[in-house]
Amino acid sequence: MTRARGRLIALEGIDGSGKSTLAKSLVARWRRRGRRVALWREPTDRALGARAASANDDDPRLSSALFTLDRALHRPQLEALLAKSDVVADRTFYSTLAYQGSALEPRARRALEEMQRAVALEPDVVVWLDLPPAKALKRVHRRGGSRSPLERLATLRRVSRAYRSMADRGGWLVLDAEKSPRELVELADRALTEGATRRRRTGS
Repeated sequence: MTRARGRLIALEGIDGSGKSTLAKSLVARWRRRGRRVALWREPTDRALGARAASANDDDPRLSSALFTLDRALHRPQLEALLAKSDVVADRTFYSTLAYQGSALEPRARRALEEMQRAVALEPDVVVWLDLPPAKALKRVHRRGGSRSPLERLATLRRVSRAYRSMADRGGWLVLDAEKSPRELVELADRALTEGATRRRRTGS
């Protein structure tokens, strides 16, 4: 009997919302329980991802094309993981739609979405970590180091609006990212274990 494909669980949100921390915490917790689960991160090729991010301000089309290339190149690797386990993904093609797509005119945005759906795997569940952009920017500043061109307040506000629109349309699970990392992993674990996939704000 062929084993059913694992679930692809996507974590989405603006920079500083806590996606990476939550992804690592969920995977560690589920593995301790004996659950077969892998961690995935986009962009998978960090050098390609850096080029895509740096191109964003001047040419969101080029930026989205580079992110999409990375996604297409690594799709076989993701499919191989899903053949044997669940996967928690720190970003998916929805990040490209939110960041680059929101900077394009409607016609180009629709074309970008069509391309993403042709190239990428559709997540089984999408979790949006909803955080006010000003608070997200403070978190990014506390991390130190050089800032990405995408880590600006006006950009994060635009991207957050795009995420909210997609969450409303797509029935995503919405978590209040102002919660502590410990609270967030508890909320996400409970909701995802129960199979909650309809849109709601948990823990408000």
